[in-house]
Amino acid sequence: MKKILRYLLIVLAVVFVAVGGFAAFVAIRGIPSGKAEVVNLKVDVTPERIAKGQKLASMLCKGCHMDPNTNKLTGRKMDEVPQFGVVYSKNITQDPEYGIGKWTDGQLAYLLRTGIKPDGTFLPIMAKLSHMSDDDLQSIIAFLRSDHQWVKADNTQHPPSQYSFLSKFITNIGAIKPMPFPKESVPDPDTTNLVKWGEYIALHRVECYSCHSRDFTKNDYVNPPNSEGFFGGGNEMTGMNGEKVVSRNLTMDEETGIGKWKEEDFIKAVKYGVPPNGPALRPPMTPFPDLSDNEARAIYAYLKSLPKIHNKVDRTLAQ
Repeated sequence: MKKILRYLLIVLAVVFVAVGGFAAFVAIRGIPSGKAEVVNLKVDVTPERIAKGQKLASMLCKGCHMDPNTNKLTGRKMDEVPQFGVVYSKNITQDPEYGIGKWTDGQLAYLLRTGIKPDGTFLPIMAKLSHMSDDDLQSIIAFLRSDHQWVKADNTQHPPSQYSFLSKFITNIGAIKPMPFPKESVPDPDTTNLVKWGEYIALHRVECYSCHSRDFTKNDYVNPPNSEGFFGGGNEMTGMNGEKVVSRNLTMDEETGIGKWKEEDFIKAVKYGVPPNGPALRPPMTPFPDLSDNEARAIYAYLKSLPKIHNKVDRTLAQ
């Protein structure tokens, strides 16, 4: 019996040392870096692409990168995701030193697809648009090259992000990692198939699932439907005044989701922030007035195709 106890203590000691060693390694290493590949791309900047890119940027980039002090995409402190540490979004104006003014179109495309900057820095919490169509992606780049007020050169600089141990841990074990750059061209979605069109918008244009699944750290960004609690809500974030905000269940569960909502209810909620029989949506959720009614209908059709999840979210906390 004493031998068994002694061996058990030895095993526990080895495990303790191994775990402690790995924790120290993670803390010291920090966020793993990558290697940016060279992408030969020259975007044809047209008025049509700039207009489309502005619409996409208003739904994808503005929420994280718009600084109310500059009214430009100069980045800001991301208070809504404290679990990731003290994180600042990047300056993506045309400033050559602190923004993206010196970046090539290929470098921008690689960052937007993978999350890796030209110097190899990996940005774990930024949206990674590996499944976005080539035309949509190039439209965003065209907008970033435009003379729009949001992207005019501004030398605003923020402190380096101080990532939490959780951020370092999940990136070191590969739970959040760079996305692969597509080896082939990515076509536009089939807009004649309402469900598939809605899937594309919800997963790859607006990334609704990222907030509306169970937990940022348990999302599967390579295969979104594998994310824990896919569209079932309950993801905890922080509001404008430091209050707890929980994402809404967007599955069609009649009791805890949006199963009783009509199509027009969903359109009003997603475009104007006015859900039926409840408080208005609040930050970090923002309305998407730039969505067309048909795009909102497509998202609704896609959500109707998903399995129902029974997950009651406190309506006083839900966004």
